[in-house]
Amino acid sequence: MKLTDYHSVYFIGIGGIGMSALARWFVHNGYQVSGYDRTPTKLTKVLEQEGMAIHYDDNVENIPADVMDNMEKSLVVYTPAIPASHQEFNYLKDKGYTIKKRSAILGMISEHFFTVAVAGTHGKTTTSSMVAHLLKSAGKDITMFLGGLATNYDSNFIANESDKAVAIVEADEFDRSFLTLSPDLAIVTSADADHLDIYGDKSHLEQSFKEFINKIKDSGKLYINDKIVNELVDHTAKAEINTYGMNRGQFLASNVTMENGFFQFDYNDKQTRIERLILGVPGFHNVENITAAIAIGLELGLSDDQIRHGVETYSGVKRRFEYQLRTEQIVYVDDYAHHPVEINAFLTSLKALYPDRKVTAIFQPHLFTRTRDFADGFAESLSLADEVILLDIYPAREEPIEGVTSELLFKDITSEAKELCSKEHLIECLKEKELEVVATIGAGDIDKLVEPVKELLNNRYHV
Repeated sequence: MKLTDYHSVYFIGIGGIGMSALARWFVHNGYQVSGYDRTPTKLTKVLEQEGMAIHYDDNVENIPADVMDNMEKSLVVYTPAIPASHQEFNYLKDKGYTIKKRSAILGMISEHFFTVAVAGTHGKTTTSSMVAHLLKSAGKDITMFLGGLATNYDSNFIANESDKAVAIVEADEFDRSFLTLSPDLAIVTSADADHLDIYGDKSHLEQSFKEFINKIKDSGKLYINDKIVNELVDHTAKAEINTYGMNRGQFLASNVTMENGFFQFDYNDKQTRIERLILGVPGFHNVENITAAIAIGLELGLSDDQIRHGVETYSGVKRRFEYQLRTEQIVYVDDYAHHPVEINAFLTSLKALYPDRKVTAIFQPHLFTRTRDFADGFAESLSLADEVILLDIYPAREEPIEGVTSELLFKDITSEAKELCSKEHLIECLKEKELEVVATIGAGDIDKLVEPVKELLNNRYHV
């Protein structure tokens, strides 16, 4: 199939962060774009303003006429996160429409670009945005498909169709989606056990990452976190293998210090040394992520000065260590972390930045299966906080599992103070507490609580 064979593109799950980036690409290239999503959000409202017809009721009658009346010219794109019972999906499938997963379409689009793909169970969104910003701030032509909103551009999508454009894409391991890609350059940040509802165990997840590494073009290069190179790289890998890390690897960050809430470090490889880079976003893990991005930037011809400018002007991704308030009285940070390793990295960095202040972590578990599979890890990582407020599990695509509730984590959390709380009562709960550093953490709909929490803290501390 060729994308040029179609006139209309219909997205089932258009409000997903990865889906919406693809939808924007199709609009940019002149297609008629419409779609369904379960609930309206800030993002879907923006998509509607950009010309996309979106509805929020799973009803075949809501599918636009240009899709219903012209099957041959209509392409249907879906996310595997939709339920098997989805009425519109099943109707279009039964009628014989061309239906493709989001990942397959991303693979088809990226074939026409020199492509940098970033994979990893953690860090891929941030690292992708870092690569994109280093290149764009240096004047390079890029096309970006991101699984988050890059703060520098307030978007998950950047368009450029020139012959010299470099595509930066996230290589998502969920549902083995990244196996549709054949990048020229790739980064693998991490491969911790996750998505065990898909993979069953860590060994099958690692096998999928090995298959992704083997999808890199023979003339291409892999930049892999030095911590995991021995787990994922074997004799079958054809691409050139490079390692990176903090104080380890061929491309490394060293002399890492914190000053005035910012991380400073030296970048080193065999050819290049760039001293005292100042990273605009916090987190030890982000020092690792930017090191991989710098390696890509240098590979694609950026100068030391362009690297320095890009690193210092990078302002992050929405909901990735995102400061909502930062004063002498109160600090409030929001983060997307939803896996024990991510929470550990986030809270370790937060505690390092504010070692003498009480940290209150508000966490919403994401998925019943993930909560069940990593209960011990969640309890251990959350215990880094001085105080934990635990919300109910956000189900996303899953049905409840008997015996799997937030209590499964709560009982093993060892923080000085801990409390179970519903979303509806969170603000009332916070009113009773002495707060110094507050963090909202999770990948569900906890983001809807950010503004109410911020308002409470603004009013209390007169920010």
